[in-house]
This record gives sequence, C-alpha cells and structure tokens, in this order.
Amino acid sequence: MRLREFTLQDAPLVLALLTDPDFIRNVTDRGVHTLEDAGNYISRGPLASYAQHGIGLWCMERLEDGQPVGMCGLIRREGLADVDVGYTLLPAWRGLGYASEAAATCVQYGLTQLRLPRVVAYINADNQASARVLQKAGLHGCGPFDFPGSSLPTLLFSSDTAMAQS
Repeated sequence: MRLREFTLQDAPLVLALLTDPDFIRNVTDRGVHTLEDAGNYISRGPLASYAQHGIGLWCMERLEDGQPVGMCGLIRREGLADVDVGYTLLPAWRGLGYASEAAATCVQYGLTQLRLPRVVAYINADNQASARVLQKAGLHGCGPFDFPGSSLPTLLFSSDTAMAQS
C-alpha cells in the first residue's frame, strides 16, 4: 500500500468514495454528487489541509499496480484537540487488509514522525468493521463520544491506552 497526496485528477475516485452508500451511512453525506463537486472537495479538503497542517487525507494505492483503492490520512479538525485517522475504501477493496495497513501507517506516522501525544479515531457506533480496523491499527476503544454536529452515536478510539476503557 502506498499513500500519496491527492490531485485534482483523483476526482473520479473521490466521487466514487463519497457517494458510496456505506460512506454516507457511516460517516456523512459530504454533498459531493458530480466530478466538479469532487474536485472542489479535494481543493477545500485534502489540498487545503496539506497546505495548512502538512497532513490530510491521502490517496491509497496498491503498490503492485498503482490501483487507487481509497483514502486514508490524518485530519486536524477545528474544535477538536486531537488529530484523528480517517479512511474509506471502494467496496471492491474492503476486507483485504488495506484499511488496517493504511490506518496503522498513519497512526505510526502521527506518533513517531509528527510526535503527536496520541492519534484518535471516531466511528459510527454500529460500524463493527471499522472498530476491527482501528484495533488492528493499534487504537483502543474509549467509549461513546459526543462528536460535534453529528446526531449518530459515535465511539472514540485512541492510541493512548490511558484513555481506553478497561
């Protein structure tokens, strides 16, 4: 798995990822419905984050053939203290270990290279597949979290074992 910065040429991938019914159900509807919307999302989201924070969501590509399969990265959200790891894959590439590999890489990058005190993740409480991905990536369940602006029950995961539920 290789992680690289998004470019505007990745709009078809981003459109497919953000319109996937599982993404909308488990994360949110980002209002991306056209290639133009996807390009605007890339500009205002990942590209702006790279410029402002040096991190963001990155394109996930398979090493063997360069096939883009999803996105994964580190996100600094306004109003939240910790950097979180986020990811999504196209349906055809789920269950093959790509999400776990990419999430673990991002967590380790945040902790070792960026020297963050911890990396966290927020997931829909019903999303057991994401819970397994995060555990494989080295994060620990910390219980419910009141995610700003979301009405979905949300769980917090953290690399900081002191925050984890016993």
